[in-house]
Amino acid sequence: MVKVCRNTLARLGELVTCHGIVSTPVFLPVGSQGTVKTLAPEELKDIGVTIILGNAYHLYLRPGIDTIEQMGGLHRYIAWDGPILTDSGGYQIFSLARLRQVTDDGVLFRSHIDGSEHRLTPESVVELQEKLGADIIMALDECPAFSEGVSKVHEAVERTYRWAERCQKHHQSSEQLLFGIVQGGIFPELRHQSAAAITSLDFPAYAIGGLSLGEPKELTWAMVDETVPFLPQDKPRYLMGVGSPEDIVEGVSRGIDIFDSALPTRIARNGALFTMRGRQNIRKAIYKTKDEPVDTDCDCYACRTFSAAYLHHLFRCEELLAYRLATIHNLRFITRLMQGIKEAIQQDTFIDFKNDFLSGYQVTDEEVRLAQKRKWLSSPRYYDAAVP
Repeated sequence: MVKVCRNTLARLGELVTCHGIVSTPVFLPVGSQGTVKTLAPEELKDIGVTIILGNAYHLYLRPGIDTIEQMGGLHRYIAWDGPILTDSGGYQIFSLARLRQVTDDGVLFRSHIDGSEHRLTPESVVELQEKLGADIIMALDECPAFSEGVSKVHEAVERTYRWAERCQKHHQSSEQLLFGIVQGGIFPELRHQSAAAITSLDFPAYAIGGLSLGEPKELTWAMVDETVPFLPQDKPRYLMGVGSPEDIVEGVSRGIDIFDSALPTRIARNGALFTMRGRQNIRKAIYKTKDEPVDTDCDCYACRTFSAAYLHHLFRCEELLAYRLATIHNLRFITRLMQGIKEAIQQDTFIDFKNDFLSGYQVTDEEVRLAQKRKWLSSPRYYDAAVP
């Protein structure tokens, strides 16, 4: 890492990949199926995105890993020349609980698309990601639901370690970084055990998995605080599945370097736009005649070009342009936030930055948030393999 801010764990660093150097802290937009929904690669670059996330599970089912390999690899296939991180499919083991069977050997599952049967193993997951040509690939892990008891979570911790060993042994490409994943649910002693075991394998970076699955936020941060001290200070730390603005700021303050989430793009398509005051619902009647941008401080294409009234109209009419403009705005808000965080760390003013941001940003009520999360997790769309 390059710099640690005074009186906090917030820090600056770099991820060195074959497709470029990424400065951290960084947020990865989710493009599970080879696209960040509604946006083209050049638009992502204009927004300030430097690295994106794909998903080996989804790409394995459609269009097929061999197809992508024949087309020159994932970068060429999706016309993105920057770094790509691919998830292993471990999250889908969690999200598709009704369609899979987990054993020590791997995971047997039925496709959510056509019901066909498939098997993933630690070795096959590494091979799939190597064929894709991603810059960063993830070890296969077992992600238990946060409501699982200690016995089940302990079993997942042990299995995740054994799978990590197998992934590491099978990993062949020196051009790809293989990250290990720490599990442990909401049990501090299991978080410690998993972190100690995974770090003993000496991966180039470590992810914290199994959080932001519907547990209260105070538990999320408690488990992050229990885990970070067990991770090497000189290697990147990746908090998987976390991406709301307030959570990014909190995560950075706790020593996290990398974030990813479908949240910014998913809520954009539902008309929720980030501002420094918190999320704003552009569908509300108050925006019908608002002749200024949604966020007057934002420099994104949507805010530079269109009024809030026009975006309100597009959403009310369900015009496709609405989803694209809202996605541009939300991702630009996140990239601007990351820029502000980095500048504050560089200037040793991150604590002031954090306090100022959180004092003005109205977060979603915790009960409402948990209810929305439960609704999302139980919805039919969620079982479409949790496509963001």
